[in-house]
Amino acid sequence: MREGNVTKKIYTAAVVGTGRIGFTLGFDKKREQPASHTMALNANPQVKIIAGVDKNLESLSKWKEYNPSASTFESVEKMYEAFAECGDKDHCDGKRIGKNAQNCAPDIVVVAVNENAHLSVALEVISHRPRLLILEKPVALNLHEAEKIRRASKKFSVPILVNHERRFALDWNAAAEYAKKIGDIQCMSARLFSGMRLYDPDAESTGGYSLIHDGTHLADIVLFLLEAIQENFGGKSDGKNVGVILKKPSLSGIVFDKENKKIVRNLCAHYATKFCPSVNLEMSGRSRFFGFEVDIIGTEGRIFIGNGFAKFFRRAESKLYSGFFSLEGDSQIVLPKKGGRIQTGYFANMVQNAVDFLDGRAPLKSTLQTGTNALKVLDEIKTLLTREASV
Repeated sequence: MREGNVTKKIYTAAVVGTGRIGFTLGFDKKREQPASHTMALNANPQVKIIAGVDKNLESLSKWKEYNPSASTFESVEKMYEAFAECGDKDHCDGKRIGKNAQNCAPDIVVVAVNENAHLSVALEVISHRPRLLILEKPVALNLHEAEKIRRASKKFSVPILVNHERRFALDWNAAAEYAKKIGDIQCMSARLFSGMRLYDPDAESTGGYSLIHDGTHLADIVLFLLEAIQENFGGKSDGKNVGVILKKPSLSGIVFDKENKKIVRNLCAHYATKFCPSVNLEMSGRSRFFGFEVDIIGTEGRIFIGNGFAKFFRRAESKLYSGFFSLEGDSQIVLPKKGGRIQTGYFANMVQNAVDFLDGRAPLKSTLQTGTNALKVLDEIKTLLTREASV
């Protein structure tokens, strides 16, 4: 690929897991596209998909129809056995420009399998030293598994990008920047609503509960916004120490399932931090709708943002009361729209960040460390819930 007089590298990629997030969400007409790893990789001119992996042969066959030039495999082991036959090590270790690059083991490997397989698949991929591993959220089922992935990543020098998609979205990045302009932050409320059980100790081995499945997004985006806010206090937003911001929550509003008292359906985790005196994570697993939103109120403005909307308010002379100031919509914040809907570029921007990182132009925006930080928040909540249930 050429841009001006510069020849850009073409990076090869493999997708492990050809289910919803790996592939089929790319056909959801209601979602902003691309909405799956396969579609996002295919949309980037510097990426060429050369392999798909899935033990579900029906899913793999459908994936192959849309990626006819790629090879398919039933396991990661078989994929690497096939690419080991390349034999042209000098070529594969070089610039990998041109069509022959697809004969080499992939530069980028996406792990988009179910949560309970994250650890085993990630460890196997890491042992083969790809240039970059893209790991679907959450990092793992628990901190113990996350630590195993971290150790392997360090041992084999494999960088990991975690797909906490909102870190790449234009609207949430606009919110992070705007949070620096609304004075001292007074409070932040982050809310998740769904009908999926919020926490079930019997589902620890599968991750089949909302606290980890969707809650990882909520915890991560709050940490992302706090990273931006703490810059006003002279802090560093490199993600390495952000996890210590949200610690020792007080839980309230706990509602257990009416039929199974071990299952949690509702909770609120409250935190007090140096950068924001009141942070609430409110989660419901008994709603008959899906909702995801964050409300940030500063001394001079407000941000209210969630799935499909982003509202920014600033302090202005009140139109209702003489001698007072009120909040009014900030018309200077304009986000791209298509068909009346905000276009966030969340998946496309994630893949572009991967390419920019491999090109040496940018750091990863969502790392194993930031993903683990989110997991730490959820793990502490789980520990408190377990104690509450035993009382």
